[in-house]
Amino acid sequence: MHTSSIPNMRWVIQNHLLDPGGGKVLDVGSRDVNGSYRELFKSWRYDYTGIDTENGPNVDVVAENPYRFPFPSEHFDFVVSGQTIEHVPAFWKWAEELKRVLKIGGKLVIIGPWKFGVHRFPVDCWRVLPDGMRSLLGDHLGMKILYADFGPEKGEEDCDVVGVAVKEE
Repeated sequence: MHTSSIPNMRWVIQNHLLDPGGGKVLDVGSRDVNGSYRELFKSWRYDYTGIDTENGPNVDVVAENPYRFPFPSEHFDFVVSGQTIEHVPAFWKWAEELKRVLKIGGKLVIIGPWKFGVHRFPVDCWRVLPDGMRSLLGDHLGMKILYADFGPEKGEEDCDVVGVAVKEE
């Protein structure tokens, strides 16, 4: 987890995801490597599930295929993923799966680095810029974009691009 990621996700929750009724959250790429989002969602009474391709701390479900998750379509109210997109070779296929498991009216959050050194887990393929995030969420996935820009929190050695979008019918 990059240093700016948790403050950026906290900002997203407070500005885009707060729902007094809670809801089901899927955190994609949840394995705790220098931190996780679980506590952020726990404090707001969300039903949190962490999924990753490897077992480890903060992983509830292991996905054998990063492009196909073991959940029915439209199962989660919120799908979040931070510091994972850069490690997914075919991120556009992966993003389609994030959308598939998201309910109509649900929100998708992707946080990815635009400035960060090479870090293989097991590969490091991409960096994300705001225009790329808007293209992925809007043009490719056909979602309504709520936010797609540099994150408000910037670390000394890392900076993130934050994307938030709603799945419409």
